[in-house]
Amino acid sequence: MNKLSVDPKAKALIFDLDGTLVDSMPMHLEALKEVCSTQGFDFSEKEFYELAGVPTDRIFEIMNERHGTEFDPQKASALKEASYRKRIPLVKPIAPILKIAMEFHGKLPMSIGTGSIGDHSWEAVKALGLDQYFDILVSRNDVSNGKPHPETFLKCAEAMGVEPQFCQVFEDGDPGLQAARSAGMMATDIRGLV
Repeated sequence: MNKLSVDPKAKALIFDLDGTLVDSMPMHLEALKEVCSTQGFDFSEKEFYELAGVPTDRIFEIMNERHGTEFDPQKASALKEASYRKRIPLVKPIAPILKIAMEFHGKLPMSIGTGSIGDHSWEAVKALGLDQYFDILVSRNDVSNGKPHPETFLKCAEAMGVEPQFCQVFEDGDPGLQAARSAGMMATDIRGLV
């Protein structure tokens, strides 16, 4: 699909959180850069957006592989998430995506599938009042394999009771779009549409 709309075949909607439903990516980047600075490493914005949707612990593993840094992925991830939490009050919803969620609330099952950890994801959802539209959120804590693996979105489909091929996923990152397609779902790339 090349426009921001709900496919007529869709029986359920899945939304990525960061960068899709909420404009939190700049805050995640700031938090990541804060942790990287402890090793004198400047993580580029370009690389950050290429890895959009990839769980934070995996991002630190990738940094170690690509750049020879020596981050402990779990510890660095925890520090990054703590830094992000302080920035949650700055997060805003992405209006065109929120409009879709509001329009289809109560008409189609909806869920959030995110590569972020569950606690702060729910914190952001509640801070913006989005919990009135969503009661299903599958996070990094709920899966063995994060995006680009399809497990996150498959668990969303299962929780909603809808077959994957009838789920439409709204995403802003290549790993998430790959995960949606691998799950056999309708993938909508919101970049350039909002």
